[in-house]
Formats: sequence, structure tokens, C-alpha cells
Amino acid sequence: MGEEQNQLTKPERLEALRQAIAENPFVTDEILASRFGVSTQTVRLDRLQLGIPEVRTRTRRVAEGAYRKLRSLRGREIVGNLYELERGLRALSVLETTPDMVFEKANVVRGHFMFAQAESLALAVIDAEAALTGVANIKYKHPVSAGQKLFAHAEVTRRRQNKYFVAVRTFESNREVFRAKFIIVSLDDGKGAAQS
Repeated sequence: MGEEQNQLTKPERLEALRQAIAENPFVTDEILASRFGVSTQTVRLDRLQLGIPEVRTRTRRVAEGAYRKLRSLRGREIVGNLYELERGLRALSVLETTPDMVFEKANVVRGHFMFAQAESLALAVIDAEAALTGVANIKYKHPVSAGQKLFAHAEVTRRRQNKYFVAVRTFESNREVFRAKFIIVSLDDGKGAAQS
């Protein structure tokens, strides 16, 4: 694939760059440079020509839009940073792990941080004013070290009355490290007000 990308003309590369960033606004210039077989500086110049801001600006814009859509939680209650939210459908958050999150002897991130990221994302994706976790089925698949980024993807798989079935998969790079299935219960009645 790298050889194929190297043979792109500049207009083809610009269009491929535009499409790659549209599909993944979090992709870095370095990754794009590697993908297209050009220098990082070439990618920066191409982005400028297309009017596409750097990854930090793109990430901030995506995050601001996602936080405005929250209903069942406040922004500070999300564990990690919320980057995508389609209420009732799907959501994405990123947690940057730090040394204070690990078991010191093993240098492995404590599981409750991964669970908290997944649970807060599952609650955030629900289209309700108030919700709580009814059931959680979790599986830790691989250990995580401090400094690794955890990408959690939540998807509402079905809904039955006031119960939402939410699957969350957490990845570090391309490796799945955690998986959870939640039943989230909406506390809203039919009119959207919380039940007493």
C-alpha cells in the first residue's frame, strides 16, 4: 500500500489527505506522512493548502461538539475525554493513562480506571436526563501500562422500554484491552422527567 500511495499525484494526495482526516480527525501529520510516503512538512503544507487545522485544533472542535450533546452526565463526570457522541447510538472517549493510575509493583493500570471510562461512556450515550447502571459484564483482555492511550467505543446495541443495552470496547493502539456489556436504565418517565 505504501508504494501505491507514493505514486499519487499532488491533487490525488490532497484528496486522499482530505478523506483520511475526515474519516479520522485524530490522525497525526506523522502518521499521514508515513501513509503517503512523504515528509511531515509536506503533509503540513498540504493541510494548509486545504485549510485543515492541525490535529490539536481538530480534536478540540470535535470534543466541544460532543460535550454539548451530553444529557445524563455532566462533562466533568466523563472519565477520559469525550470526542464523539451520537445520543442513543454511539460514543468515543480517550483516556490518557498516568503513573498514578498503576499498581506500582506491576506498573499495570488498575482495572477500575478502564471500567470507569467504559461505564461513564455507556451512561453518556443514553438519550435520557438521568440513567444508572443496572448490569455490567466486563472482561479485562490485556494489561495496560502508564502512558498508553485508551480509546473506548460505546454502541447502543438495542433498547427495551427504559433499558439500553450498551457494548463498550476499549483499545490501546489496535489491540482490544477491555470489553464490557452494560444494561443502562433510564430513570426518565415517558415525558422525559425523572421518576421519584
